[in-house]
This record gives sequence, structure tokens and C-alpha cells, in this order.
Amino acid sequence: MATAREIMTSGTECVGEKESVLDAARKMTDLGVGALPICGADNRLKGMLTDRDIVTKVLGTGKDPADCPAGELAQGEAVTIGADDPAEEILRTMTAHKVRRLPVIDGHTLVGMVATADVARSLPDPQVGDLLEAISA
Repeated sequence: MATAREIMTSGTECVGEKESVLDAARKMTDLGVGALPICGADNRLKGMLTDRDIVTKVLGTGKDPADCPAGELAQGEAVTIGADDPAEEILRTMTAHKVRRLPVIDGHTLVGMVATADVARSLPDPQVGDLLEAISA
């Protein structure tokens, strides 16, 4: 079975924890993505920022995205997957945490992102249905 490293999208960009949410939104727009990992000055993953977070936790609460640091939205440790973990582990992790994207790390270094579509392409059809059902519930 394929590993995260084999099915991930590499070259993932981070938003710095001290960068503004507005900068993060612009980066998402430029990259055509709906989520970015939040990385600290030490280059370690601090969390994830999604377009939904921007709407519900910043705009929806009246905060100014230009004055709100992205790191303020990092909640605890990000759910990640190891670069050499098999697709079945990705499936279990996504299902358990009800997430659609996972940062892929090698040691403490972010090396890519794996999304449900990546996993779906590498799993047999019945497991794909199980994944989609579990994270959509």
C-alpha cells in the first residue's frame, strides 16, 4: 500500500504564526488552496488555518484580519501524518479526527499535504466510501 510520501502534494507552503490572517488569505488565494499549515519561527508546525477558520473565527467575530496573527488560530497540536505512514493510517487518522487534509511531516519537518482526494486515489473503492462517510458525518 502507498505511503503518505508517495501520495502527498509536496512543496506545501506555510503561513508564519506572526503573519496576519489577511496575508494568509492572500496566500491561499494565490495558491488556490483552502488551508495552510501555520509554522513557527523554528519552522515547526503549530497548527492549520482554513478558509472556514478565517470566516468563523475572524470575520464572523468582528476581528480585523490585518491585525490578527495566524498563530492566534492555531489550536493545540495539529493532527499530522508521518511521511512513511501507510494509506491505511492516513485513513484512520482522517476518520478519527474528521479532517480532510493532513500535513505530512518527516521528523519535525513539513514535507507536504495529503488530502482526501489523494487518499481516495490510492485506496480500494470500499475504503474510499468509508472515509468519505466518516469525515462527512
